[in-house]
Amino acid sequence: MVYCEYGMVHVLSEKGSSKGKDYCILFNSQWAHLPHDLGKASLLQLQDQTASVLCSPSDVPDGGFNNQIPMVMRGNCTFYEKVRLAQINGARGLLIVSRERLVPPGGNRSQYEEIDIPVALLSYTDMLDIGKSFGSSVKGAMYAPNEPVLDYNMVIIFVMAVGTVAIGGYWAGSRDVKKRYMKHKRDDGAEKHDDETVDVTPIMICVFVVMCCSMLVLLYFFYDHLVYVIIGIFCLAASIGLYSCLSPFVRRFPLGKCRIPDNNLPYFHKRPQVRMLLLAVFCISVSVVWGIFRNEDQWAWVLQDALGIAFCLYMLKTIRLPTFKGCTLLLLVLFVYDVFFVFITPFLTKTGESIMVEVAAGPSDSATHEKLPMVLKVPRLNSSPLALCDRPFSLLGFGDILVPGLLVAYCHRFDIQVQSSRVYFVACTIAYGIGLLVTFVALALMQMGQPALLYLVPCTLLTSFAVALWRKELAMFWTGSGFAKDLPQPPLVIAPVNCPELPKDSNVPASQQDTEQMTSPTLHVKELHGPTSAAEELADTDTKTDRSEISIAQSEEPAGQNKDSLESKCLNAEQNQLE
Repeated sequence: MVYCEYGMVHVLSEKGSSKGKDYCILFNSQWAHLPHDLGKASLLQLQDQTASVLCSPSDVPDGGFNNQIPMVMRGNCTFYEKVRLAQINGARGLLIVSRERLVPPGGNRSQYEEIDIPVALLSYTDMLDIGKSFGSSVKGAMYAPNEPVLDYNMVIIFVMAVGTVAIGGYWAGSRDVKKRYMKHKRDDGAEKHDDETVDVTPIMICVFVVMCCSMLVLLYFFYDHLVYVIIGIFCLAASIGLYSCLSPFVRRFPLGKCRIPDNNLPYFHKRPQVRMLLLAVFCISVSVVWGIFRNEDQWAWVLQDALGIAFCLYMLKTIRLPTFKGCTLLLLVLFVYDVFFVFITPFLTKTGESIMVEVAAGPSDSATHEKLPMVLKVPRLNSSPLALCDRPFSLLGFGDILVPGLLVAYCHRFDIQVQSSRVYFVACTIAYGIGLLVTFVALALMQMGQPALLYLVPCTLLTSFAVALWRKELAMFWTGSGFAKDLPQPPLVIAPVNCPELPKDSNVPASQQDTEQMTSPTLHVKELHGPTSAAEELADTDTKTDRSEISIAQSEEPAGQNKDSLESKCLNAEQNQLE
């Protein structure tokens, strides 16, 4: 068994003219332990011997390696032969430069007992950077600081995730209810697609989960080929999401309302507004810039997170779960999916790695070194070997935001329908935040990737269930009661419209004029002896209006133009109140 640990070598110039820099090293503590504190590590001269592999005494320079740390190339002999020659010739440590993937330097028990200097592997790229940054006269100290229990960047991820879920759920719920209770304005017909939603059915959930499993397995085996497909899809979807999020704000601007001239071009034949066209160009440009500079670790993660949040908000307001039963089915199925691919698949793979973690973080043996963009990523703020060598970012997948977010959106819709002061929405959002905190604690304790849905699903589902049970609305909450017409709502009271009395026409019989007054479309406040939904009230009002219009139509034929004008004003006033 070979122990593998990440460490760091702190390098600085002997002239002291530049600030030091840490580089990743991979070592085996069975040879020799490294100090945890840089202050306790010996600062020694690094001697560049990469022209040799240090496999024979002839590779040792004249004078040996007195109190130095030589850097030699990997290959041609065992690690033990290299470190033994270095130790015999006075070296205080050994850095083996590797052009290939870093592996822990192994040996046997007797060899470990013989060697008492540390040996570690350094990447060839880092060796070149040392020479470029510090020159030939450099000093270095090898050490292995302890990993922090929790990185401060988790606070940033927490705020982004909970904020996205809260804003997306609130936006989706308010928008959905507004569509049900209010009539659409007939302004920009070409932009009506912003109001479209997709209701998720149980069959769609099953198909979606099967597709997720298939895609994850395909990515595990053909990562280098499919990663570019996922990057392209993300660029397209993120630009659409960014457009959808910014368009409500752009429409408030008083400028750019003019439309492009008539043409026969695709999409442009609808004559979009200039301001919306400029917004589309901006959103596409942002996605293209990220696609080109996506591997710039210094700032590209900011663009990725912004595009990712916009994509999640767009999905939350577009995809709708109509019942709590559908929410429960989706969350439980994806709960099993997440746990299986994180905790069970290590027993099925040859390397013992989790398929989910391997795909999300990117395979270590990937030739492209590309990462999947379907995550929120924030660089680690604490200096640690793991952050420097393997995981410079903390990640949270979009699924850990979208799946609970759909439940939060459903809770908000239900809140507004039953007039519950958003108790479901607030409780579910708080439960999501608690579940995320539990995920971070589990991550710190286990020091391995965690399936966030393992903690998020129970927190959000049980909280929503408990609130419905406490309010004695579980049956209604479970079925969703479909639309507003099935839910008890406060009665919609419409003030009376005082239409002026119509002048009597001598050509119309008195009995017909009396009939007209009885069928007048004027509405009065009525007392409700039982709970009546807003939808039923509107339907009843519409029926009365229709009957009134028929009566008026029958009585208009013998009436004069003055009567027609008064009737039209009355109907217009009442229609305004209904709307």
